[in-house]
Amino acid sequence: MDLVLKTFQKENFLSFARTFSIPIGIMILIAMMVIPLQPWMLDILFTSNLLVSLLVLMVALQTFRPLDFSSFPTVLLFATVLRLGLNVASTRVILKSGHNGTDSAGSIIEAFGEFVMSGSYAVGLFVFSILVIINLIVITKGAGRVSEVAARFTLDAMPGKQMAIDADLNAGIITSEEAKGRRNEIAKEGEFYGAMDGAAKFVKGDAIAGILILVINIIGGLIIGSVMHDLTIGESAETYILLTVGDGLVAQIPSLLLAMATATIVTRISSDNNDLAGQISKQMGLSKAWVPVSAVLLLFGLVPGMPNTLFLTGAFLSGLIAWFASKRDGLNQIEEQPESKNEEENIGNIEIDEVSDNASISLDLGYGLISLVDSTDKKSAGPLISKITSIRKQVSKDLGFIIPNVRVKDDLSLDANSYKIRIGHTIVAEDKIYVDRKLAMPGDETQIKIQGIQVKDPSFGLDAVWIEQHLVAKAESNHYMVIEPEAVVGTHLNQILLKYAGELISQDDVQSLLDNLSKTHPQLVQSVIPKLVPLHHLTIILRNLLVERVPINDLKKILEALSNLSEKKLSPDELSEAVRPAISSLLIQKISNVNEPLDVITFNPEFEQMLISMTKKSGSDGLLIDPSLAKQMIKSIIDVGEKSSVAGNSLVVVTSPIIRKDLSILLRQHVDDIVVLSFTELPENKRVKVIATIGEQITTENKKEQKNENTTI
Repeated sequence: MDLVLKTFQKENFLSFARTFSIPIGIMILIAMMVIPLQPWMLDILFTSNLLVSLLVLMVALQTFRPLDFSSFPTVLLFATVLRLGLNVASTRVILKSGHNGTDSAGSIIEAFGEFVMSGSYAVGLFVFSILVIINLIVITKGAGRVSEVAARFTLDAMPGKQMAIDADLNAGIITSEEAKGRRNEIAKEGEFYGAMDGAAKFVKGDAIAGILILVINIIGGLIIGSVMHDLTIGESAETYILLTVGDGLVAQIPSLLLAMATATIVTRISSDNNDLAGQISKQMGLSKAWVPVSAVLLLFGLVPGMPNTLFLTGAFLSGLIAWFASKRDGLNQIEEQPESKNEEENIGNIEIDEVSDNASISLDLGYGLISLVDSTDKKSAGPLISKITSIRKQVSKDLGFIIPNVRVKDDLSLDANSYKIRIGHTIVAEDKIYVDRKLAMPGDETQIKIQGIQVKDPSFGLDAVWIEQHLVAKAESNHYMVIEPEAVVGTHLNQILLKYAGELISQDDVQSLLDNLSKTHPQLVQSVIPKLVPLHHLTIILRNLLVERVPINDLKKILEALSNLSEKKLSPDELSEAVRPAISSLLIQKISNVNEPLDVITFNPEFEQMLISMTKKSGSDGLLIDPSLAKQMIKSIIDVGEKSSVAGNSLVVVTSPIIRKDLSILLRQHVDDIVVLSFTELPENKRVKVIATIGEQITTENKKEQKNENTTI
C-alpha cells in the first residue's frame, strides 16, 4: 500500500512539474528583470544558462532529422529570453555596485573578464568584438538565410507531397492510417520550418542586443564611476570595462552555442540510420580523399625551411586514416556483395516499378492483374514478367534486332481485369483476362460446351471461354486447349511486337547493329555507311522490311545489296524493294519448311495486267482500285486463306514487282499476317505450289458490267 501511494505521489509530482514548469519559469524570468539579484544568484543563473545552451546544442547534434527536435523554436525563444533577463540583472548589478571592485557582480563575470582581457582593455574589447562578429555576421546570418529558404521550399513542396500520398493510397501501396500519419508529418514539417524562420530572428536580435548592452554598460559605467563615485577615468575604465566584457562574454558564449544549434538544425539532412557525427564520418571517411591529402602534406614536409616535423606528422596521420578507411570500405563491399550478385542475376527481368516516360512499349494493367507481375519469391519475377522476357528474346532473335524493354505498370483508370498495349503513346490493343480462370479454346474434335465467360481470343479472334480452375481437367479431356492468363497476354503482345516491329527500331538500334557487324566486316560497313547510304536512310529501309515481317538478321547481305545499287539514284522506299530479293529467303524459310513446296496464291494474268495498268495510271498515289473490285479480290483471298490456315499454312500471295508494294499495303489492311512476294523474290531452289488463282471470275464480271454500261449508253 505504501509503495502504491509513493508511486501515485511521484506520478502526480512529475505531472505537476511538467504542467507548471514553463509558467513558473516565465515568472522567474520576469522577476529577474525587476527584482535586484545577489552576485551569487547571478553565478548560479549564468551557470544554468551555459548548461541549457550546451544541452540544446548536444541534442541538435544527436537528432537523425530536424523534425525530431520539433520543440527547438520554442526552446530557443525561452533560452534567448533567459539570457536577456540575465543581461538586465547583471547590468543593474554592474552599474550599481561596480565601484566596489571587480568581484561585485559575481565570480563568473570577474573570471571571464580577467581571462579574456589578460590585463589589457584593448585586447578584451577586440576579442569580444570578434566573438560578436562571428556570431552575428557568420553563423546567425547564414542560419537565418537557410531557415528562410528551407521554409519557402518546404511550403511550396507540400501540395506535391500530398498528391504523392493520395496516389500511393489509391494504388494500395499504403493504408489509410499510414496516409494519415504521413499527412500529419508533412503538416508538422511545414510548421517547424515556418517557426524556424522566425526563430532565427531571435538569435540575430540577441546578438545585436549583446552589442548594445556592451556599449551601454561601458558608457554608463564611466559616467557613474566618475560622476557619482568620484573615480578617475582610468579607475572607472579598469573596473567597468572588465565587468562589462566579462558580462558580455558570459552572455555571448551561450548565444554562440544556440546559434550553432540553430544552424545545425536548419542545415541538417534527414537520415534514418546515422546521427550527425555518423553521417559526417561516413561521408568524409573516404580513403580516396585521404590519400592525396597525405601525399600533399608529405611534399610540404620535404620542402626545406618548412616546419617539416609538423607536416610529416600530419602526412603520417592522414595516411593512417586512409588505411583504416580502405579496410572499412573493403568490409562494406564484402557485406554488399550478395545484394549486388542478386542484382546481376535480375538483369533482363522487367519489374513493375521500372518507369520511363519514353518507353517504346507499355503494358498497362488493371489492379486485378497485379498478381501476375508480383512474385512471392523475391528472387524470381512474376509469371507475366517472365513470359514477356522470353517473348522479347524470341522476337528479337526472329527479327534480328533487340526489342526494347516493355514498361509494365498498373493503371487505376482501367477495369480490374483489363489491359492495354501501347506502342509509344498510342494504344494499339486492349482486352480482358481473368487471373482466377483459364482460357479454353475448342479443338476440331470438341463436341461439348463448357460453362464460362464466352469471349474471342485476343490474338487470333477465335471463339474461346474463360473457365474456372475445377473445369480444367474436363476441358482438356474434351480436346480443349487450355491457356494460362499470362500466356494469353504474352501471345497477344507477341503479335503486336511482330506487327509494329518497324516502329520499334531506332537509329540507335541500327547503329548498334552496324557496330556489331563491323567487328567481322569492318570494310563493308565503312564503305557503305554513311558514304553510300546515310544512317537515317538505312533506318527507313530496315523499317520498311520489318513492317512486312522480313527479318533483318543478315545485315551483311543487306549492305552488300545496297552497295550494288549505289550507282542508281533510288529513294529509301525504292531501295527497300530492291534489296528484298537478296534476303527474301529469310522470310520464306519462316513460313515454309526447306523440303516442302511453298503454297502460294497468284493472280490471273489478265487481272494482274489490269492491276498494273491501274498502278501506272495512279502514279505516285499508289494502287487506286475500284472499291467493288477490291472487295471481290480481298474476299477471294480471305476464302482461300481460311482453307490454308486449317492446313496450318501461311497465306502467301505472289505477284509482279511493279504492284507488289501497293498490293501489300492494300491487303495488309484487311489480313494482318498475309505475305506478299514478287516473282523475283522466289528462290530458284525452292519448289512452289499454286493453290489458287485469283481474278478470272472477277475479270469476267467486270467485263459484263462494262458491256452493260456500253449497252445502256
